[in-house]
Amino acid sequence: MGQHIRILGVLNIVWGAFGAFGGLVILLVFGGAFGVLNAVAFHQPEAAVVPPILAIIGGAISIFLLLVSVPSIIAGIGLLYFKPWARIMTIIVSVLHLMNIPIGTALGIYGLWVLFSPGSQSSFAAGQSA
Repeated sequence: MGQHIRILGVLNIVWGAFGAFGGLVILLVFGGAFGVLNAVAFHQPEAAVVPPILAIIGGAISIFLLLVSVPSIIAGIGLLYFKPWARIMTIIVSVLHLMNIPIGTALGIYGLWVLFSPGSQSSFAAGQSA
């Protein structure tokens, strides 16, 4: 069961990294669009309302993605070291992954299966690989 816990840890780190990277890409795309539209709004005053709205939307999306991705990375690192708190945190993160169809759903189901298996709890109680 220790091998499954390590695999789940790596998968959570990778999935969280993809989400964080996506958040940064969205921030760059919306920031670039903000700069271009802000230059256009300088010459056309009626377009001045668009850049701030675009900045708010892009910022909110990227912050949301970063806030959702960071717990997955933290839980994955905790799983690699068999920390007892990582089991509870990963159960919560796995339930949240279920809503992210299709890859997140598969990761969530795998995470719940691994963490609710009888051998996994003893691995975390020992604080090391079983």
